Amino acid sequence: MTEYALYLESGPRMKTTMVHVLDLLGCIANGPTTEVALEAAPVEIKEYLRFLRRHGGNVDADAPFTTRIGTHVIEGSWLGYGDPAPGFAPDFEPLTRQDEKIYRRRFQWLGEEILSLIERTPETQLGAKPSQGRVLSDIAAHIANAEPEYFRASGIGKPEGVKDALQAIEGAQAGALVPRLADLWQLLDSQLEKITPEVRSAQVQRGEKLWTARRGFRRALEHPWEHLREIERRFDGDGTEG
Repeated sequence: MTEYALYLESGPRMKTTMVHVLDLLGCIANGPTTEVALEAAPVEIKEYLRFLRRHGGNVDADAPFTTRIGTHVIEGSWLGYGDPAPGFAPDFEPLTRQDEKIYRRRFQWLGEEILSLIERTPETQLGAKPSQGRVLSDIAAHIANAEPEYFRASGIGKPEGVKDALQAIEGAQAGALVPRLADLWQLLDSQLEKITPEVRSAQVQRGEKLWTARRGFRRALEHPWEHLREIERRFDGDGTEG
């Protein structure tokens, strides 16, 4: 039976918590407390396995599995929101060429699913204020602005044209949002073709964080997945925010 190690980050009072499933890079669960986040983890693991399966991944989303706590970071600033300053031990392992290919495919699939979900959303809802959480167009812009920063910080690099692409997204009317997001995702994906062996093994100090290509990929996958799930839950009508 597969066992997934859970990497947690939360404040010392076990409040806002994010759970990272690094064996399924990109999969996270979160909650207002550590207990709630841990309860959510098996559900989110299944959802991520279903996501991989939808895109042809050789996984069984219905197979039983177990979990264990691998690491729990409780010291530092801004804990529970995706990237504690110390990082996690696997963040600092060199990125293999095989893993790079796997993670790039996941990045492409995430872009496809986000675009598909937004495309199916009536234009009147994209800018409508929900009872809880942010406007959908604001979530899309938030994802778009964060992704290039993960590429930059980790040494993967920002592609040329990103600034213009982001400005186009910020100013896009509802009907133009999907193609503008698609343009950005294509730009970022094209940058992944330029990863060199040196980038795969490099460590880049930026402020209090030590970045690697693997850490950059982790955040570039986790962040859109977190907000894809946020949007999906909203459409499910349960009102839960990611």
